[in-house]
Amino acid sequence: MEGHLRSGVHRHHHRFRRRLPPQSDIDALLDIVGWDKLHWQSPILRLKPGMEIDFGGIGKEYAVDRAAALVRDITDTPVLINFGGDLFATAPPAGQPHWLVGVESIGGLQSAMIQLQRGALATSGDARRFLLKNGKRYPHVLNPRTGWPVLDAPRSVTVAANTCVEAGLLATLAMLHGREAEDFLAAQQVLHWIQR
Repeated sequence: MEGHLRSGVHRHHHRFRRRLPPQSDIDALLDIVGWDKLHWQSPILRLKPGMEIDFGGIGKEYAVDRAAALVRDITDTPVLINFGGDLFATAPPAGQPHWLVGVESIGGLQSAMIQLQRGALATSGDARRFLLKNGKRYPHVLNPRTGWPVLDAPRSVTVAANTCVEAGLLATLAMLHGREAEDFLAAQQVLHWIQR
């Protein structure tokens, strides 16, 4: 899952922006991708050699949730927390029914305006991170089973949820579901906005 366990494929993720790796490089790394490759015996977590865990994606969303908890502990003042597009609203702004949040338009589509009273929003997408090779767009979200980009994924998925971690996980999972992203999110019964 993007942002959660990337291991060796993550290193090639950065190179992917410049070139397409040969299939042999991807195949060599698939053995060290996936939570099932970890061994947990409290308090020790063992990883295979070459494997790494990157909490970058979920770390920011967790930080938003923690910041919201800290704010609620010290004030009842309504606050909208924004860490690079991952948002949390503690309550509607004073005298207003909601916060008005814009979702960036992709590919000439009209941007969405979301009325957020409280809770979280997170977005996953390839607006700025992709490789264009021979006229074909390769998004940065990699399928952990194949090591290759999910080519039929939406360009952008925004999810509303009770926490930013939940919203971010669902947005990324929807990207990994590719052309079934809409069905996946409908089954989760969460508010969402998808741009293709």
